[in-house]
Amino acid sequence: MRRPEFIARQSRCPSGFLGRVIGHIMSFETAGANDLALKALDLKPMDRVLEVGFGHGRTIERAASMVPVGLVAGIDTSDEMVQMATRRCRHLIDQDRVRLTRGDSAQVPYPDRFFDKGYAIHTIYFWNDPQVHLRELHRVLRDGARFVLGFHPKEDGATGDFPDSVYRFYTSDAVLDLLRATGFADARVERPGGTSGGLALGIGHRRAD
Repeated sequence: MRRPEFIARQSRCPSGFLGRVIGHIMSFETAGANDLALKALDLKPMDRVLEVGFGHGRTIERAASMVPVGLVAGIDTSDEMVQMATRRCRHLIDQDRVRLTRGDSAQVPYPDRFFDKGYAIHTIYFWNDPQVHLRELHRVLRDGARFVLGFHPKEDGATGDFPDSVYRFYTSDAVLDLLRATGFADARVERPGGTSGGLALGIGHRRAD
């Protein structure tokens, strides 16, 4: 069933009461994908981690539990999601173990080589120019840092359910090319479930200079 455009736009940047409802729904719908991404990151206790498009904040909270002496930072374009995630993660924010920012991953408000790990799940569909975002994410990762990009590949055929005025889907080969073009080394696409039809993970590392 094709998703109405107004719902699709809310999925891109939730706002108001409907945005809060969608945020709660997404916290369940995306739980499995986000957990797979965290597993692929191979988090260590002292890691500094960046999540792009943190939404409801569930995954920020999960990541923080895996880096007890590290830091998890998040950036999201939605005021509503910043408020929702802040409520969820207040105790972690007060301990300076979590930092949440409203903003765009085309301009990440952190210095060069700040993070040990980074991830973005189901956000690439909304980027006007993915290379701009990926170059910026590459900039804030330290040498050797791992980045995970979660997405539904275009070749799996589910893209017809989403309006192309809001969503833009990419093939696995296209994502691989984007990672390589923006400086990520050892780039690959993995299927955590082992079959088509589910989540794919584009994985790369910042090459040491």
